[in-house]
Amino acid sequence: MKEKLFTRNFTLLLVGQASSLLGNNTLKFALSMFVLEETGSATVFATILALAMAPTILLSPLGGILADRANRKSIMVALDSLSGLAVLMACLLLSLGDRVLVVGALLVALSILGAFESPTVQACVPQMLSGERLLQGNAAVSQIQAAASLVTPFLGSVLYTALGIQPIFLGAVACFFLTALLECFLQLDYRRPSRQAGVGAALRKDLSESMEFLIRQEPGICKLLLLAALVSLFVSGAMVVGFPYLVRTVLDLSAALYGIAESALGVAAVLGGVCVGLLGERLRLGRLAGVFSGFGLCLLPCGLAFLLPLGALGRYGVLLVFFCICQAGCSVFSTCAISAIQARTPERLMGKVMSFVFTLSLCAQPLGQLLYGVLFDTFSQAPWCVLLPTGLAVWAAGMLSRRFFRRLERQWERPGPAQNPPPKGRGF
Repeated sequence: MKEKLFTRNFTLLLVGQASSLLGNNTLKFALSMFVLEETGSATVFATILALAMAPTILLSPLGGILADRANRKSIMVALDSLSGLAVLMACLLLSLGDRVLVVGALLVALSILGAFESPTVQACVPQMLSGERLLQGNAAVSQIQAAASLVTPFLGSVLYTALGIQPIFLGAVACFFLTALLECFLQLDYRRPSRQAGVGAALRKDLSESMEFLIRQEPGICKLLLLAALVSLFVSGAMVVGFPYLVRTVLDLSAALYGIAESALGVAAVLGGVCVGLLGERLRLGRLAGVFSGFGLCLLPCGLAFLLPLGALGRYGVLLVFFCICQAGCSVFSTCAISAIQARTPERLMGKVMSFVFTLSLCAQPLGQLLYGVLFDTFSQAPWCVLLPTGLAVWAAGMLSRRFFRRLERQWERPGPAQNPPPKGRGF
């Protein structure tokens, strides 16, 4: 009899994540519009995004250690409760001081909390599911994230335009507290460690054990993540900073059109997750090089649109179509890669390894955001000067990575050291 996918635990986790993402993403979307309207600068906007992401990158390894040593249920309840309190405090302070400074401080606080929560949630999925259900479970989590990306931009733009920023703060507070309440009903096995070493000794031991696994036992994981970080340097900057700046500032289009575009990106991400769920056993690791190359190819028409006499709405349409294709590819790649890594990671190392995955996947994003903030400000009258070279660089990286992905696919066909058996077939 096949293992059930939507168990009570997994369903509670999904509903809780949906609530948290609904509040968090709606708030962050509204805050991005708020900051752009307050400053009008891509550089300032990108700097705030990058500074807010830094704590997540620096603290995620500690979050992974905590996820493997403490009660994961208690961690998630505490972190979502603290997130709700942080948003509530920022809401109260917004009218008392520098509003951009308050927003930046809130984003940093949420980043710190996210550094501990993301590895914990990622470690919970293989604890709840195994075998062929693991890939499907990760696809379901990805679809929840994508669905939130679909709903929240439209919701954020409508609420922000109609009501302002304060009601969105209060809605996010309610979502975080609801998530914490749902997580109270999770049932996760937890065994308290028999021996408690000093904090410093425990950190050194856990970090050493994780690095031993990643560098010597499974070096392919590190190489895969470093390659992904290199491409993320370009793609994240072009999408996260460039897309809102191009739509709102360069093309001077309305917040409603920007919200529609972000919702369309959410649809694309959902479709990417659906494809993984339907074709997961037929997707192979060697084909991900083509996905990488596709990211670059999607950026080339976006750059050409600013060389052709298309007008603002025509350029908006080109950006929308090709960024959506890129977003679907991101969903496919990340879901497949994370599932394969989880399948080859022992349960005792799951939190720590997933924290390194999370950290390495994010480490290039602040640099990319800062770089592209400056580039888009500098070439605001000629965005093609940014988009075309980026597209060519990413396409070249994908083409050069084909041999690496094929070799890694052959290596990962053999059973790994993980306690979680890989999905049937090749796992991709």
